[in-house]
Amino acid sequence: MFEAKFQSFADAEHGGEAGVRLKALRARLAELGLDGFIVPRADEHQNEYVAPCSERLAWLTGFSGSAGLAIVLKKEAAIFVDGRYVLQVKEEIDAKLFSPQELAATPPTRWLAERVQKGARIGYDPFVHTNRQIDAFAKALGVKRAELVPVQPNPVDEIWKDRPAPPLGAVRLHPARLAGKGVAEKLAELRRGFDGANALLLSDPHSIAWTFNIRGSDVAHTPIALAFALIPARGAPTLYLDGRKIRGEARETLEKVLEIAPAHNLRRDLEALGEKKKIVLFDQATAPVLLVEALREAGGKPRLVEDPAALPKAIKNVRELAGMRIAHVRDGLALTRFLAWFEKEALEGELTEIGAAQALETFRRESGLLRDISFPTISAFGPHAAIPHYRVTERSNLKIQHGVYLVDSGGQYLDGTTDVTRTVAVGYAARPLREHFTRVLKGHIAIARAVFPKGVTGAQLDAMARRPLWEAGLDFDHGVGHGVGAYLSVHEGPQRIARMGHTPLEPGMILSNEPGYYRAGEYGIRLENLIIVEAREIKGAERDMLGFETITLAPFDLNLVEPALLAPEEVDWLNAYHARVRNTLSPLADSETRSWLKKATKRLPL
Repeated sequence: MFEAKFQSFADAEHGGEAGVRLKALRARLAELGLDGFIVPRADEHQNEYVAPCSERLAWLTGFSGSAGLAIVLKKEAAIFVDGRYVLQVKEEIDAKLFSPQELAATPPTRWLAERVQKGARIGYDPFVHTNRQIDAFAKALGVKRAELVPVQPNPVDEIWKDRPAPPLGAVRLHPARLAGKGVAEKLAELRRGFDGANALLLSDPHSIAWTFNIRGSDVAHTPIALAFALIPARGAPTLYLDGRKIRGEARETLEKVLEIAPAHNLRRDLEALGEKKKIVLFDQATAPVLLVEALREAGGKPRLVEDPAALPKAIKNVRELAGMRIAHVRDGLALTRFLAWFEKEALEGELTEIGAAQALETFRRESGLLRDISFPTISAFGPHAAIPHYRVTERSNLKIQHGVYLVDSGGQYLDGTTDVTRTVAVGYAARPLREHFTRVLKGHIAIARAVFPKGVTGAQLDAMARRPLWEAGLDFDHGVGHGVGAYLSVHEGPQRIARMGHTPLEPGMILSNEPGYYRAGEYGIRLENLIIVEAREIKGAERDMLGFETITLAPFDLNLVEPALLAPEEVDWLNAYHARVRNTLSPLADSETRSWLKKATKRLPL
């Protein structure tokens, strides 16, 4: 049963099923008078993880990645993915049916504009696209005087005869001892940013979970309930969702502060606000075109803004931070037990990528507190480790032998979310590999030790992690760090450490620190801990200063470290970190793990 998690959608597409589905979609488009249709990998909330009923792109094409888009025309079709999935998409789809395209090199708007005929009609489902997305397509098609046509129901849904039903995961209250703030306080905070608007529509389920102190189970890996919420400037908010999800104490408690309504009431309620010429705030990153235009067409004034809940959600309070620290001790113990086990098992030559991922999840589950893994485990040996977002399947599953193994994984616990990556050697590590590993480690340490003035953004810190690699003519193509939620999404904005990370870092924000290096066809290296932005007291400082507290606890593989490349202050940091890992985890570990941990965290000489 566990191994089914690693079975890609494409593995079930043999026998020409994708071709049958593509033919059926084209036939339906012809009936609708459409010349093409846009199929995003998205639900009505633009979630990273979607319910099975929203996996339209995977069902149609076989591609199982977490981001992508297909365009189907009468005579050709293409699928667009970012750099993470360039190799994966070629393995999963039939290139005779869908031409794989990299987003950066070939934007879908340009591809479509180059192929449409004058007056063509291209359909889209307005419930799974945002205004920003559709505006970009409309601008590109305008040159050819082609038309974008909103279509409902979704033609893919019409031909998907065994499409799963929408999820009915139970809504639960998130304990006050972990949430740290009450609903009333959060609503007041959001309303302070209304700037004359009459209401706010929350369309991101993560923001709804945070605002109303609830969690759900509608999608894998992230504890959210699929819902919308309308918050008026005055009066009780309305939560729109299938009422079967919320019962008992959760319903009784929530009905004291809000109204619960069926999801299909939302459009009607927005139209009623429109008829009164009301101003409603919409999250420009997640609000469906369908809802924005419903208000506009009724006479209302939609205002597209950044989600007002995103920033306060990102700045964790004292109780959220305390929970995250506790979760990381628990998770660090599980990962350390796995690393000790792995060192013995890998040398036997029979362990596979799937077997290693299974074992790590088992170690996490033995705590009795794991709710879910926080994302599909990246369990990658050798050349697979050079694919930053590799996802093992039954077909790709390698045996782990002498070389490099990378494992990027995390857990969802009631008190916190974890995300950690370790790269370890199996057998002897040659000097070039050790040098590459150590340069990545130097970049990791640079971020961990960073001290910076308040107001600095992640974009300004990004180069610190890259400098040791740049000095050797090397680099990596992903960001240094992303935001992380507190028992919410493992990928949270707006904070990040990346070239495009323009949000100032604030105390209480949690980010990943994960520089890497990837040698295609050979190996990959990534070293990831989670860090909390914290205030720093510096004697004589003329500005408010910030730094990072590292909360992930697990040893780095000293067999891959080239000590001569480390500066004394870097050795000091590594020794201090390993001492903290050892002192925190050893009292909680079994004797065998404790013995291994002592060796794995031995002190490096200066």
